[in-house]
Amino acid sequence: MINIAIADDQELVRSGIRMILEGEPDMQVAGEAADGQQAFELVQQVPVDVLLMDVRMPGEDGISATRRILAQPTPPRVLMLTTFDLDEYVYDSLRAGASGFLLKDMPGEDIVTAVRQAARGSDSLLAPAVTRRLIQRFAGSRPATPTPPSQLTGLTHRETEVLRAVARGLSNAEIAAHLFIAETTVKTHIARLLMKLSLRDRVQIVVFAYESGLASTATPDNLAP
Repeated sequence: MINIAIADDQELVRSGIRMILEGEPDMQVAGEAADGQQAFELVQQVPVDVLLMDVRMPGEDGISATRRILAQPTPPRVLMLTTFDLDEYVYDSLRAGASGFLLKDMPGEDIVTAVRQAARGSDSLLAPAVTRRLIQRFAGSRPATPTPPSQLTGLTHRETEVLRAVARGLSNAEIAAHLFIAETTVKTHIARLLMKLSLRDRVQIVVFAYESGLASTATPDNLAP
């Protein structure tokens, strides 16, 4: 059973998402919150696997709360909720460690799929086309973050190739075909990238690749649709 929490200042939004999720046999909503502080307190009190967090809320916003929640010893996966698919605040939340984001007007089945992906630590980006487009737009408008040389010099040539392929939006199977290696080998390289770069998941690899300059934001065809 996947335990889910919903943080949004609009009760109607919370109720609608709860209805969608609780219609699934493997999901239950463990609690709701109306702002970031309540969300932080909620995940301390009840087991939560996936937290759906609104970006903009009165009081503590979703980005600040996400940073605090993900700094805890065993945090849930956080998916940001927004009404705008190109929202700079969502990019900031991905930098803070969120695993992806969902549009509030997404079809219910897409929300269910995304929650399941997050719960099992899926190697797929959530809302892939929109997430990558958002990262490209806002990473390209900001100066690259200086990367400690030890992080880059510690990567093998193959790991760097895999990192760039992940940033392009390729799946594990596509990376395997592109590099002529086994899919299990791709998974091993991604696991090593996460460990060496101290990153949480695949979304963080994409953010890192763009901000460090390892992936180009100038050529849209670098991103899979």
